Amino acid sequence: MPVEFLGIAATHDGSETTARSGGAFDKEYTLRLARAHEDHGWDRVLFAYGSGSPDPAPAAAYIASRLDRLQILLAHRPNVSYPTFAAKTFATLDQISEGRLTVHFITGGNDHEQGREGDTLTKDQRYARTREYIQIVRKIWTTREPFDHEGEHYRFHDFVSDVFPAQQPRPDISFGGSSPAAYAAGGAEADIYCLWGEPLEKTAEQIEAVKAAAKAAGRTDVPRIQVAFRPIIAPTEELAWEKARRTVGAIEARKASGESVTRRHTGQAHPQNSGSQRLIAIAEAGERYDRALWTPTAAATGGAGNSNALVGTPETVAQALLDYYDLGVDILSARGYDLLGDAIDFGRHVIPVVREEVAKRDAERAARGARPLAAVRR
Repeated sequence: MPVEFLGIAATHDGSETTARSGGAFDKEYTLRLARAHEDHGWDRVLFAYGSGSPDPAPAAAYIASRLDRLQILLAHRPNVSYPTFAAKTFATLDQISEGRLTVHFITGGNDHEQGREGDTLTKDQRYARTREYIQIVRKIWTTREPFDHEGEHYRFHDFVSDVFPAQQPRPDISFGGSSPAAYAAGGAEADIYCLWGEPLEKTAEQIEAVKAAAKAAGRTDVPRIQVAFRPIIAPTEELAWEKARRTVGAIEARKASGESVTRRHTGQAHPQNSGSQRLIAIAEAGERYDRALWTPTAAATGGAGNSNALVGTPETVAQALLDYYDLGVDILSARGYDLLGDAIDFGRHVIPVVREEVAKRDAERAARGARPLAAVRR
């Protein structure tokens, strides 16, 4: 598939603009939101991870057992379980989903959030641990004979799993980050490298950094690139910008009332992770970039996670996404502020436009005897 779309698999209806209406795990809403993605053209959804949030693995298993096509991106922090245990969990979930699993490994960019679950390693130590963890999980997925491991962070003997992934040889590994240490780890280990939405020029620089890291690690291929945005769409440009301003107003109102506007509040005003620092710096330098990128949503949340918006009509936002596709991005992540309604609207009005245009471009390249862009990137 030349272009893919990733949505969010939230376990409740709250967002930065609206407090949730019920508990942290609303089973009916979780299924309803996932089904909306499956029914409206999305390829996969992300089950995110937070120290106090519902466990994403059983939530993902619940959805995988009830939907037939939607793929799962499961976020996992290496500090919360031993790799032998995690590898079996992932393999079991891949069996439940009949081969629809990708695992997103999170190193953790904030000491406070990591410490909530007893993780006291420094950031550099966490990156080393994540690389070792991924290597172990990959080996468990693909090894049928018992083996020993003596590493910096993990030691075990005579281990072999009795459950293997449905996908052969294994599920894809996803990774993200915007620091040199992240590029080095993800460039070496990841099948998919995830970035937050930044201006085109800066995104191009990050893609080159990932490619260079992959080459430095001795790889002959490069990770696929995923970029995440917060789309704000409406039938006209004027209505879209009115909606964007209302969105920031709602975020600011919640902050003024003392509410946390992010799902994984860190308790710190100044983020430690490079990705959030970059988003804040970009917002301080300007509000609008390129065709439709808008930064006040990131500024309002302190650069918390995926927070830069794309604002405009569905056609404008689709063309903005195609600008990133032309840059070398072939997995587009999007999440609105009305999680359910925006997933449906984006699926109805943006995804078909992007897919149609990508198909046209690939057909034109084929007519000229050239390979599709997605193949060229490999």
